[in-house]
Amino acid sequence: MSATTPIRATLNYSADNGRRLDTYFYEPDGPVERNPPGGEPREVDIHDGWPHAGRFSADHEGFEIHDFPPDFKAFGDEAAVRSAYYAQVVDYVQRHTGAARVLVFDHTIRKRIDPDDLSIQTTVQRPAVQLVHSDYTVKSGPQRVRDLLPDEADALLTRRVAFYNVWKPLTARVEELPLAMCDASTQSPDDLLLMDLKYRERTGEIHVMRPNPGHRWTYFPGMDAAQALLLKTYDSETDGRARFMFHTAFEHPETPPGALKRESIEVRTMAFF
Repeated sequence: MSATTPIRATLNYSADNGRRLDTYFYEPDGPVERNPPGGEPREVDIHDGWPHAGRFSADHEGFEIHDFPPDFKAFGDEAAVRSAYYAQVVDYVQRHTGAARVLVFDHTIRKRIDPDDLSIQTTVQRPAVQLVHSDYTVKSGPQRVRDLLPDEADALLTRRVAFYNVWKPLTARVEELPLAMCDASTQSPDDLLLMDLKYRERTGEIHVMRPNPGHRWTYFPGMDAAQALLLKTYDSETDGRARFMFHTAFEHPETPPGALKRESIEVRTMAFF
């Protein structure tokens, strides 16, 4: 197979039934009429991004890929991740975006685990998300700034703010469940659907997406710990640059038997310009 030949894989889009989509992270006290995302799987072409790796832009397609120091390996040490690894992420985001200030606000380690087995999930370790989504909306982006920086938010939100996820393999090559990104320039505003994240103490809001044959999907097969993706999930600017980049893990149809189980980390940041 040529390196530039797209693969065909199924991605989980969401159905638009005219009702607000939702996901519950707790068991409600009484009956609720749930409206979960998904329900519109589509087989799509997913293109190998390596031949054009240097051309992608977080402001155009919504993602970029760059080298990243692979020396940090203490991902089981929460304190070390928050001190040493977070510092690497801040430097990476500032170098590739030109932001004046970057704040890391959380991270998640993704592994191949049973999504129904809550006993092995934690706030920082979860299964890969096989749902086409983007992490923030016009409402929830600014709200996140207000939640985390209440004393500074009014001033900060008068200028540009953008949220970036930094995604990379932990220590080994990704051989299964790679990440696919939708070129933000190929999506229409009509494709975006709102979804509530229901927690007992609060309700968050993200975007999921209805199918559109015009979407162009990209992935980087065989990523290893020396590379990281810069994924833009929110931008306050409305000047034509990418604002919400949709992404999803997916089952690669050519995954070999005995492939290494995917282990990756995504660190969420907000950048101020």
